Amino acid sequence: MVILGGAVAWFWHPLHSYAVTGASYGARVGCSCRFVEGRALGDCRKDFEAGMALVRLSEDETAKSVTASFPLLSRQTATFREGEGCVLERWEN
Repeated sequence: MVILGGAVAWFWHPLHSYAVTGASYGARVGCSCRFVEGRALGDCRKDFEAGMALVRLSEDETAKSVTASFPLLSRQTATFREGEGCVLERWEN
């Protein structure tokens, strides 16, 4: 168990960075696919890059937003704004 904890601590920064990047990209691409192109959310996974199998999408039709999550590590939302397209929510520092 100590070895597992040490491995998580050692790889935390790159793993977390990958999760934030994947969730952010997924939210932006999913939002554009859904609310700019008008495609079904399930069809938007075709636009993902290789290696994004863990990223999950959900939508809020009323808010015109898509949230992408990387399990246990990151969650990002992009919202469609008329004239601006899909914009990511502000990141927490």
